[in-house]
Amino acid sequence: MMLSVAAAALLLAPMTSCGTVVERAGGPDSVITMATGTSAAAAASDRGAETTTAAADAPKNADIMRGDLIDAYGKVLMYSSKDESGKEVRMTNDANKVAFANVLNEMSEGLDLTYDKLLRTENPSPAEDGKVGQSIQLTFDSAKQIAIYDYMASQNLVGSVVVMRADGSLAAQVNYPSYDPDLYYGSDTEEDLAWGNYGNKAFQNAEPGSCFKIMSEVIADKHGVTCLYDEGTWDFDGVSIVNWDHDQTWQYPVSERTLYSAFVNSSNIFFAKAFDQIGKDDVLADLDDIFHFCSDIECDFGTLHNNVEIYCDDDLRRTAFGQSYVLTCPLYLAALGREAVFGDMVTPFTVNRIVDTNDLCSTLKLGTTPNNVICSIPEECRQNLLSGMSGVASNIGISVPAGYEFYAKTGTAETWKGDFLYITGVLKNPSDNGSGTWMDYSLYDGSYIIVMQVQNPDHFGYSFASDSVSLYQNIINIVAE
Repeated sequence: MMLSVAAAALLLAPMTSCGTVVERAGGPDSVITMATGTSAAAAASDRGAETTTAAADAPKNADIMRGDLIDAYGKVLMYSSKDESGKEVRMTNDANKVAFANVLNEMSEGLDLTYDKLLRTENPSPAEDGKVGQSIQLTFDSAKQIAIYDYMASQNLVGSVVVMRADGSLAAQVNYPSYDPDLYYGSDTEEDLAWGNYGNKAFQNAEPGSCFKIMSEVIADKHGVTCLYDEGTWDFDGVSIVNWDHDQTWQYPVSERTLYSAFVNSSNIFFAKAFDQIGKDDVLADLDDIFHFCSDIECDFGTLHNNVEIYCDDDLRRTAFGQSYVLTCPLYLAALGREAVFGDMVTPFTVNRIVDTNDLCSTLKLGTTPNNVICSIPEECRQNLLSGMSGVASNIGISVPAGYEFYAKTGTAETWKGDFLYITGVLKNPSDNGSGTWMDYSLYDGSYIIVMQVQNPDHFGYSFASDSVSLYQNIINIVAE
């Protein structure tokens, strides 16, 4: 994941220091407590007792050691030390090293590598053991990251979970399985750790299945396709498209399938016919104009690059339900879920602020701008989609924590690796209008977009995404704690 233009354009305005005393949550053994104007060196010096070596050595020609990566609450995730020969060694916290390995570590092409230039920008206050770079406070909530990873491991849930706040900040980006970076100490980037079985699945593209219908619903609505004949099995040109429940013949045909019914019941045929009527050119234009699907999305952690290719009528029809040559990743689905409920897509991001490595309360620069709107659903198409998302949420039977509303779309995708199951959901605070900003995420009272991807449904005996609701429910419970 290469450093994008967004990361290079960090705002330069300084912030005032923290309040009189700031306590960073994360467990009694890992809290950094900092008083205004005092050095954090004492707190930082205690990290060795709770950390261990991880990832490869720094580049041999680097004369400035990387600064720290810390989470949204001040928990140190990665920092630099020196070995007996004076060479830089990257260290990581024992508690989070596995849960974050494929997101942060250099050997997975993670954020430690992505932000190398920022982390090697010389810190304004000197360090005792030589030149050290500035530190980055990320938007991640390490407690949620670890809890979700532990839950996925306990269930053998192979796949990924993305938790994004309404402003676009990533609170968690969890991938199972992960690995112990200590076992690969000193090695270069490895394919399996970067993009293989142990890689960052949240950033890897695959077919999204019916989660794509979030976009198809809006495009159909925009073009006035609101009622169609649905026979359950549609045969044409020697091939056929079927609905997931096509063998329940007592339900078919549906002579006047409404757009709402098609979305809530996830009809492949309705949306295939809708795209067939609308045509390739308009479909592709709407996908890009309304959902930024055909153009790259430059995030501070890298580039989200979707794929859609339409060579024939059959491709166009299957694109409508997220198959054929359609590829995207859970990170994009999080941005899409946010747009579905609030009307605007914002750029996902991970950089909260740049801080002084010797005083983590001292902000040197602001991080990536929150609520960066890149595309929007037409006003007249928003309510129908929102009603559909609410209908799906009611059908799958999620128990919603007090103080929240829930909106969702499920997706079952046929991929080259087998079936993948998705639930794209939004846990919405009714008072959240999508415009809020938070400098301190410990005060966050907004909404969460939660995307779960299950890559091993056979392990659970699942055939459809709706079967995986119990897994998703437990992830919601972790996020809402």
